[in-house]
Amino acid sequence: MTSPSEYAEVPKASTSLSSVYSNAFQAAREAVGPQNHPASTLYVVATPIGNLADITLRALYVIERADTLACEDTRHTQQMLRAYGLDRSSSQLLAVHQHNEAEAAAQVIARLAQGQRVAYVSDAGTPAISDPGARLVAAVAAAGYRVMPLPGASSVTTLLSAAGVTGEGGFVFAGFLSSKASERQRAIETLNGESRAVVLLEAPHRIEALAQALGLLGKRLVTVGRELTKQFETVHTVQAHNLAAWFAEKADHVRGEFALVVHALDKPPQDTAESLDADSLRTLKLLLTELPLKTAVKMTSDITGASKNVVYDTALLLKKGVTDT
Repeated sequence: MTSPSEYAEVPKASTSLSSVYSNAFQAAREAVGPQNHPASTLYVVATPIGNLADITLRALYVIERADTLACEDTRHTQQMLRAYGLDRSSSQLLAVHQHNEAEAAAQVIARLAQGQRVAYVSDAGTPAISDPGARLVAAVAAAGYRVMPLPGASSVTTLLSAAGVTGEGGFVFAGFLSSKASERQRAIETLNGESRAVVLLEAPHRIEALAQALGLLGKRLVTVGRELTKQFETVHTVQAHNLAAWFAEKADHVRGEFALVVHALDKPPQDTAESLDADSLRTLKLLLTELPLKTAVKMTSDITGASKNVVYDTALLLKKGVTDT
């Protein structure tokens, strides 16, 4: 999710940085050494999302001890390793990304069978969330080998901690919505009825389109996290209908990697299905199976004469499975 050039804390020559981390490696060996990190185990290792200082002592320890490092991009991982003062041969790095994950899992399992410790790192953050890794973990577990997670940086929890989201019910992680406008619109229409906070991720070339689509949420608050933990980090909260305008204010606003939190509703929508008579409800259900939500609502209101607001609230509840179907 983060390209090598976006590591704000990596200088062109990493020798001075790597010398700083020599103390960190010594601390890691002393703090983590007594703990058990067995062979024939896949270690799922979270890495920094921008600021290299966010690496954990345990991650340094396991990365140093691993026989193989499985990673999204071997060049990216090699640059990170060198910044910490480590260097690995090409035979110790194994590419495992979204296009080869199933096939590469077999190679990981073969190395585990040889008694190796294999550490899997994504390009940034915690693997197997929006980055690859889930298929690898499932395959390794199915083969009977242990999977040991090492917690660390995550854009999801990083932004949530700074967003000030209130309300009950936790949050929903939706990740990247479809790049297709119609599918993205349908997803946001459904999201509009979600009372909990929702976390989204987006790439810079699609962020303006997402901002336009999120305008449907009206006055609902959205917190944008841009370039989290990096030099030009931005955390900004704005009402959804003003989100596109905020991105248009400055060119820098649309640069970098993005996480967004759609805040929880102050009050969950009430069940209004009983406000519709049986014929109107039946019409709405039929139309929702064939049409986008907004179109189905308009046609139901036009056909039956029911209040558009009541039809819309009922449609949202039907999408969520709240009303009897």
